[in-house]
Amino acid sequence: MGRHFEVRAAAMAATAKAKSAIYMRASKEIYAAAKSGEPDPNSNLALRSAIEKYRKQCPKDVIDRAIEKAKGGDAVAYIPGRYEFMGPGGSNIVVDTLTDNVNRALVSVRTIVTRKGGKMASVAYNFNLLGVLDFKGPKEEEVEEALVLDDVDVTSITVDEDGEIEATVAPSDLEKAKEALKGIGVTDFDRAETTLLPNEWIEVGDEDKAKLNAMMSELDEAEDVQAVYTNVSNL
Repeated sequence: MGRHFEVRAAAMAATAKAKSAIYMRASKEIYAAAKSGEPDPNSNLALRSAIEKYRKQCPKDVIDRAIEKAKGGDAVAYIPGRYEFMGPGGSNIVVDTLTDNVNRALVSVRTIVTRKGGKMASVAYNFNLLGVLDFKGPKEEEVEEALVLDDVDVTSITVDEDGEIEATVAPSDLEKAKEALKGIGVTDFDRAETTLLPNEWIEVGDEDKAKLNAMMSELDEAEDVQAVYTNVSNL
């Protein structure tokens, strides 16, 4: 069948594995959010936010099954965790987990990172928790005015070369910001979630970049990992 078939098969397998990892993250996060309150997004803000986060990344039935599972009598105790590392090239890495086995999560994450030259270190202070909204549509001035008028605590508003706007706000104001933007015609968000953003971005050399990319790929596919944050801009 030849090398082309092998490469294509490997690419398809990698894509399938990545999708499976996303579906697992979505299922766990939505389940945990539904269990934290009512399994109804209309009355459960955490659940509504989790659904919004994953609705473009996975099929609706993945979301529906997670909510239905949360309505059942049997409860799975998913425990959140956070691990911090200094990585190749002076990079900072923060890994969030959601797991039913804390020891497994720690060993898995630490093994992946240390094999690529990282070590555990306190680095979370180099990041800020912010609400991030990515979207297209109105002009930057309209966005700023709408957010300010609705008393949203805005950190920054930027526009890229394709005209996509990114607004960062206080995490507690994320839902308020979404409603303000809907008021000026924004109906679709490419991203609307709370996330960690670094105080300063850095770039690393090619060798360290290769190590970091390999590390990120493994972390993305790890069973217990929910999110990975770094301060490296050129990955």
